[in-house]
Amino acid sequence: MSIDCPPNWQLDGDQLVREFQFTDFTEAFAFMTRVAFLAEAHDHHPNWENVYNRVVIRLCTHDAGNKVTTKDVELALDINALGE
Repeated sequence: MSIDCPPNWQLDGDQLVREFQFTDFTEAFAFMTRVAFLAEAHDHHPNWENVYNRVVIRLCTHDAGNKVTTKDVELALDINALGE
C-alpha cells in the first residue's frame, strides 16, 4: 500500500516525521498539549521528542506492524492544522 506524505512531513523508514520549531519552550509545550488532546481523540498516539523550542513527531501504526497507515496520515493532517 502506497501512502502519500501529508504536506511538510517526510517518510523516514516506516514512519512519518515532522519537526516543528517554536519561539520558546512554553510555546512548544502548549503545542504538544494540543497534539495530545488531538491524538487522544484519534485514539492514535505519536512518538515524539521535545528539546527547548523544537518538537519532532514520528507517526506509525503499531497495530499494523509499525507501518504508516491512513490513521497516521489523518493524524498528521490534523496536526498540520494546529502547527500552521
